[in-house]
Formats: sequence, structure tokens, C-alpha cells
Amino acid sequence: MIVFPNAKINIGLNILRKRDDGYHELETVFYPLKLQDGLEFIENHTGEVHFSNSGIEIAGKAEDNLVVKAYRMLAADYRLPGIDIHLHKVIPFGAGLGGGSSDAAFMLMGLNDFFSLNIPEQKLLSYAARLGADCAFFIKNTPSFASGIGEKLEPLPLSLSGWHLLLVKPPIEVGTKEAYAGVRPGEPNVGLTEAIRFSVNNWQGNVVNDFEEGIFQRFPEIKTLKEKLRERGAVYASMSGSGSSVFGLFRNEPLWRDSDFPEGSFIWYEVF
Repeated sequence: MIVFPNAKINIGLNILRKRDDGYHELETVFYPLKLQDGLEFIENHTGEVHFSNSGIEIAGKAEDNLVVKAYRMLAADYRLPGIDIHLHKVIPFGAGLGGGSSDAAFMLMGLNDFFSLNIPEQKLLSYAARLGADCAFFIKNTPSFASGIGEKLEPLPLSLSGWHLLLVKPPIEVGTKEAYAGVRPGEPNVGLTEAIRFSVNNWQGNVVNDFEEGIFQRFPEIKTLKEKLRERGAVYASMSGSGSSVFGLFRNEPLWRDSDFPEGSFIWYEVF
């Protein structure tokens, strides 16, 4: 079976408070992109899991990969045969695009379909939330308002149809712990549920990402990227999630040169 896990962007991200368990309460909007990985698995008769990878190199042990963890999670509750997994990685790491979470969610859905496990959507959402805070989003994969630690999802009637997106991920990876270290939690002046209802033309300065302040101080080149997108005509520009990718929304097709951005940057363009 072959599936194509897609990326997402965060539109706005407010860190509201730190919880007693060490996690942070937040609010954000998840919006799906067409940028995709390729994930294939086939049944084998060894009873074991074999994992291989192409595209962007994946460091670490296979057992630590979220797609293998997704398989192990379902195999603990359902009788599954061994499988051979191949992941062609396109969505960059450390970018705030949810690539690993998407891979895991699509593995859950793929196994459910291929082996006719008949797991209802609500239970799939529960499995996904155990794998990662934003995994559950990719089960529904529609624009959503997220709260809690990112696992509480509400459908959002938000469409960017006709808007042009230019996304740039510089050759910098920002770890989640590193990103949270630079955050000062607090209630925003304008809550995201209110701010997101504004016209995109009025998002800049109202729909904000609380990770930006700390990350921009540590990595000023990411701040420069955001400024460059605005100079190129972006109506709204922001870092996605905990970074390091930055995206701009344009009314018309943006004009840029690869030399506008740091050497080695990943660049993605799409029209919604």
C-alpha cells in the first residue's frame, strides 16, 4: 500500500500557560499543504518489521521512527503480520511542518484500511494523540483550530483558496525544547479564534507566533527570511510552528530567486 503523508503550516500560535505536567497550553490553527512524503508498506512472512528510507536521510534507529511506533501501537491491540516499510522523505525535519507526525498518522490509517481493522475514526484519533500532539490533525487533515497541547481539534471554516504560498526552510533545525526555552507564556491581546476571522490582509500583527521572538533572537537569519518575504510582497508572513520554516501568503504569484534565500534552503511554492 502506498500513501502520501502531507505537511501542514501553523497559522498563528499562542503559548498561553505552562501546565503542572510540564507541557504548555496553546492555541493554533493547522492548515494542510500539498507537500508530501511517500510511504509504502507491504506484508511479509517473517513476522518482523523492516524499515528503509530514501530522500532526506533519517538519523537514528528504525524503532525510534514514528511510522514503526505506529505499527507497534496497533500490533499491540490487533493481530498484524510483519511488514516491510519504505519511507521516501521530502518534508524537511526541524521545520515546524509536522512531517513526522503526518507519517505516523498516515501509517495508522493505512494499516487500518489495508488490514481491514475497522478502527473507528475517534479511536484512530486517540492512537494518533499518543504518538504526538499534532498527529491527530492529520487523521482529519482539514483546517482546524487546535488547543490544549495541540490535540484538541475543532473544524475551522477557513479557506485560503486562490492565495499563493511561498515557504522557505533554511538549513537550520530548531528543536522543540529549544523553541520552548525562549517562550514567555501569556494571554494574547487578541485571541486566535477572533484574530483568524480577520481578512488575511489584516493578519499581520494580529495573528502571531509566540515562538518567533525567542527563535529570532537566537537565529536572526530566520527573522531575515520573514522580512524578505514581506519585501517580496507577502500580505502575511510567519514562522510555522516552532520553526525553522517561514511562509508568506501572496495575492499573486510571487517573484523570487533562489539566491534571495540562504544557500541550501528548501523552497516550496503552491497555490491553494
